[in-house]
Amino acid sequence: MTTPLTKPRAADFLAVNRRGGLFTQFVNQRIGSVCAVVAHRLGLAPSAVTLINLVCGLAMSAALIALAPVMADGRVPAALMGLLALAVWQFAYSLDCADGMLARVTGRSSPAGARLDILADIAQQTAVTAATASVAVAYTDWTPTWLVAAFAGLWMTNLVTSVMGKSGDGDSLIASESLIVGLVKLIRDYGAVVTAITLVIAFVPNLTVWVVVFFTAVNGLFLAALIAKTTLDSLKAPEIKSEEDA
Repeated sequence: MTTPLTKPRAADFLAVNRRGGLFTQFVNQRIGSVCAVVAHRLGLAPSAVTLINLVCGLAMSAALIALAPVMADGRVPAALMGLLALAVWQFAYSLDCADGMLARVTGRSSPAGARLDILADIAQQTAVTAATASVAVAYTDWTPTWLVAAFAGLWMTNLVTSVMGKSGDGDSLIASESLIVGLVKLIRDYGAVVTAITLVIAFVPNLTVWVVVFFTAVNGLFLAALIAKTTLDSLKAPEIKSEEDA
């Protein structure tokens, strides 16, 4: 077991990151490592950082949901809300990166903390999809109900595969870590995705519905591909006989 550092630097926190997409690695994890330094100096527990992340993310999502109709009416500038959402959601995600770094460097990892992190991610991403869908519906009244439901449900594909990966049950369709593959995978990198969504809300909010369509299609195709690959892998796997059959 690694001895906890008494005065860790940002580089020490960054060294224990769990990797991730290109945007996450070069933006959120770097911001997260600085947040981890601040949290450590303030004496915050990793779970406290997780809860701050949750509160920030939920508050921003709730504000977008509540103000989406008046944004569409022009009474509240979409640019203001979109850029504010960009800053707050990115900060919240950086804190999500920071809590794990803080736990690993300070030796304060725990099963309960890991569960809290997953539950906070579920709440956070549910709120983000609800906020995005609210803006889409406010600006495009013909947005189908089934599309909103599919968008929210399939969005969780990324979260489920991320949790499976942490438990060792994950599977990657393309294991290569080349730059080209990394750029392609940006469409599933949470930091990059949130950036794209908030910029659309800020500058072309009437196109938010097409963001919903795009990510519904991307996540649906990814889920279908994973199911197909996993099915093939299971058919190729040797059968394990129970003691009763032996």
